Amino acid sequence: MVFTNLAPNTEKDDASLACRLIFSPWRWQKGDAFIKLEKEIASLTTVKHTVSFESGRTALYAILTAAGITKGDEVLLQAYTCVAVPDPVLWAGATPVYVDIDETLTMSVADCEKKITPKSKAIIVQHTFGIPANLDSILALATRHSLLIIEDCAHALGATYHGKPVGSFGDAAFFSFGRDKVISSVFGGMAATNNPQLAEKIRSLQQSYPLPGFFWIKQQLLHPILMWLGKATYGFGGKIIIWLAKSLHLTSRAVYPIERVGGKPRFAGKRLSNALAILAIHQLKKLERFNTHRQKTAALYQELLSPLFVSHQLTSQLANLPAAAGRLTDKPIWLRYTIWTDHADRVKTECAKQGILSGDWYDTPIAPRGVSYERIGYKLGSCPVAEKIAARTINLPTDIHISENDAQKICNIITTFYGNSNTPTKR
Repeated sequence: MVFTNLAPNTEKDDASLACRLIFSPWRWQKGDAFIKLEKEIASLTTVKHTVSFESGRTALYAILTAAGITKGDEVLLQAYTCVAVPDPVLWAGATPVYVDIDETLTMSVADCEKKITPKSKAIIVQHTFGIPANLDSILALATRHSLLIIEDCAHALGATYHGKPVGSFGDAAFFSFGRDKVISSVFGGMAATNNPQLAEKIRSLQQSYPLPGFFWIKQQLLHPILMWLGKATYGFGGKIIIWLAKSLHLTSRAVYPIERVGGKPRFAGKRLSNALAILAIHQLKKLERFNTHRQKTAALYQELLSPLFVSHQLTSQLANLPAAAGRLTDKPIWLRYTIWTDHADRVKTECAKQGILSGDWYDTPIAPRGVSYERIGYKLGSCPVAEKIAARTINLPTDIHISENDAQKICNIITTFYGNSNTPTKR
């Protein structure tokens, strides 16, 4: 069985560290690990000020609040995203305005400009799956209209644009250390800015927030332990371990039901706990190895699936990156390698039959499935490219557990499907 979404970054040493922390409850809440993590992220991203929170969505909420964005304001953000991005905009009292994407899966600058109004205050620029967005054009657009730029680097820790780390270009940025992000501490996030006044306000907000409770922290520490055990023993009871962990709420959810309707979950609005900061610091040591592996795996997918791109039976984010994105100074990290096809559901079914659980980022324009578009202010038809690609999306895993043989097996399944199926070559 090849997994793509069950603690994809967790290795044995991460589970072991979480296990030691489980038996050290005095280290769960208070400590100075968050300070070390903030300093390491600041050094990595070359951003002067970094402030940690319990999640990326709280980091974004703190940025919006510190920037004075409130009721009556509009914030532009792309469709083909997670509800965790528009939700903080709603929590701040502002209105999310959804912008279409192009076939790089990042924001369409042309559509963004069309949707700017006198109420617009900020643009959230998403580096989808670790692919830097067209920052030159978006920054120029923001300058013309006096808009704040917030980089969404949840997928992109370690990626560079023009040789500089993403997160260092805008007025502010936020990162996520969620269970399936670039590095993982199950939950965790970071706000970053070079603006000292904005940083001071964000820090003041952080200090006013409480620490998460013991039960919630225990859930997060159990996650890498139980998921690692479940995957390691999947054919010998591991499936039951994973099922029990979810059914008995021994582990937390990635997205809670209240978030699907624009609400604020109970865990939000907290500082980063000491225990999760320790997990994140440990994972950060693996960042270069993780990202190098992702890049090599993406290149292998591109090579092995290239005949299907030529025949137009498939297309991919990489195949549609403009020539400029091939600059040697740019470094995407490929958190997921995304392809799209008219036969996405059939391909996913075929992969599942052969033990491949393909990812579901993002098979709806605002993920996950079940989001109330009415409650979060999204109108169907407003972002047609995002809607079309979302309906045809397949994510291929690039995480550290995907071997070269696994990638070849995945590509063989897809290639065989097209060779054996009566599928039109329509793009």
